[in-house]
Amino acid sequence: MLRTSSPILAPIREKVEAGERLTAEDGLVLESPEAPLPEVGELANLVRERKNGNAGYYNINTHLNATNICVYRCTFCAFRSDLRDPKGYWMNDEQVLARGAEAVENGCTEMHIVGGLHHQAKYDWYRKVISLLNDNYPTLHLKAWTPVEIDWFARLTKKPIRWVLEDMKEAGLGSLPGGGAEIFHPEIRHQICEHKADASRWFETHREAHSLGLRSNCTMLYGHIEQPYHRIDHLIRLRELQDETGGLQTYIPLSYHPENNRLGIERKIEKPSGLMDLRQMAIGRLMLDNIDHIKAYWIMLGIETAQISLSYGADDIDGTVRHELIYHDAGATTPEVMSVADIERVIRETGREPIERDTLYRRVERDAESWRAGEKIVAAV
Repeated sequence: MLRTSSPILAPIREKVEAGERLTAEDGLVLESPEAPLPEVGELANLVRERKNGNAGYYNINTHLNATNICVYRCTFCAFRSDLRDPKGYWMNDEQVLARGAEAVENGCTEMHIVGGLHHQAKYDWYRKVISLLNDNYPTLHLKAWTPVEIDWFARLTKKPIRWVLEDMKEAGLGSLPGGGAEIFHPEIRHQICEHKADASRWFETHREAHSLGLRSNCTMLYGHIEQPYHRIDHLIRLRELQDETGGLQTYIPLSYHPENNRLGIERKIEKPSGLMDLRQMAIGRLMLDNIDHIKAYWIMLGIETAQISLSYGADDIDGTVRHELIYHDAGATTPEVMSVADIERVIRETGREPIERDTLYRRVERDAESWRAGEKIVAAV
């Protein structure tokens, strides 16, 4: 029996204990400052332990942002660059292969590939990034391209999204990350990323990917100009997609970083507090009853908040995250890589059991020189 006692949470507590689905109205109650955060966290922890026990998952991964030159000018982005900007870059084949070699040498099981939409880059270059890595480092799972990028590739090739996904899968694409979601509601999306792929294209991409057997993640960028209604609307839409396809593996709430980008500077937005981070983590766990895993992305949250998140609904802390650039450009002060020993220590300090998993949530088994994916980790319903 839970210890929560706030009257405002009593109906939600009854639903959570009974394993019943929460409504949008319940979500808005959870968003209210009148709903005590420790009690919201306690409810989320009940669901988290019901699904994933005492596990604290992590993986050994690296990021590849092959170019930061981008045709879009999203107001929240500090990573993008113009073609003639001194900070702009565009990797060649040798640089991409070097990054793959480094990943394999450091025991990585996954490469997370996203970046800018370079207006001079042809579709074949983006495809070659995948085929080069897959042909030369086949043990690496390539988690690549947000729906914003897939939508851009469809425009470049004048082909349907499904064709692009099929072609990328043939080249070696293993799964899709969850980025590009930001906030789905048009009231907010039109203000922060007006010209890039809208919510309908985001959902079409994930729906088509799932129909092709590709799994994907999902995200929400919070703490800027959105309101609680927009966040709950976002989560309900994700839940409906999962009801339809079952292809979403993990939800990652992303805390907005206001430094070095136009949105933060012009609106004078402050970074979300640790309390807001924990509330959004917990609400995600409570609302997304059909998504197995909730990730506390330590790069954005900071290590300490990520640790606490493991008792506020999260069961995954991401991984070593070698070479992450996007959030560090936006002001993240976390390390640019964390060792396996440190990740396991961080998880153990919370009382959780560290478990290495691959991208598809299979337990990783290692010996001195190699690794293999074991049985798939199955969360409880």
